[in-house]
Amino acid sequence: MQTKEQGLRLNKFLSKQGHCSRREADRIIAQRRVVVNGKPAEIGQKIFPSDLVYLDSVLIKQNKRKPVYLAFNKPLGIVCTTDTSKEKNNIIDYINYPKRIFPIGRLDKNSQGLILLTDDGGLVNKILRAQHQVEKEYVVRVNKPITAEFIRKMAGGLPILNTKTKKCQVVQKSTIEFRIILKQGLNRQIRRMCNYLGYRVKFLQRVRIMHIQLDLPVGKFRKLTPQEVNPFFE
Repeated sequence: MQTKEQGLRLNKFLSKQGHCSRREADRIIAQRRVVVNGKPAEIGQKIFPSDLVYLDSVLIKQNKRKPVYLAFNKPLGIVCTTDTSKEKNNIIDYINYPKRIFPIGRLDKNSQGLILLTDDGGLVNKILRAQHQVEKEYVVRVNKPITAEFIRKMAGGLPILNTKTKKCQVVQKSTIEFRIILKQGLNRQIRRMCNYLGYRVKFLQRVRIMHIQLDLPVGKFRKLTPQEVNPFFE
């Protein structure tokens, strides 16, 4: 059975679609008659649900439901939960997507910005398992002027929640604004780090998750492109 992590070998994919045997598929691929996402295919290549496969310039439609992958610019006050019965201002009711979807990770109620949603449980598990390697970038404004010492300590790690935060990238953008890139996902991590140093967060926006950039108005969502989805499965 194909899994989202493993993908499906191209020759097996062509065979399952009824075009030829696996051996014949390898011969067709070697003749460069198969194109995947705009590039000539290679023998042994793996195919994922979001891939576009062409044989002799004709699109091969995959015989299965295509998973949903969304990028959403979450507004303030919306809670990242699928429990629609207990939380009135939940992300599921707000988006009101026609299929059952769920958020990948969280973004706290008082923060806004990029969050991904999907109906692909395999992708959710893959990202959450690799959460300490997943870069997330934030823009943060605080209540008083930022100092060089503040930047140094934020970047070097701080003791919160009975642990010390990992070293991270922090760049000052203005008197009261900085950008921070984390590979951790501790509860309300940035707010707790700022509080530890005597600062209060007044605005927090996530602007990037891995290679996905925030490019939406607040409250809007869009589907990820195949080019955005594919790196998750590499």
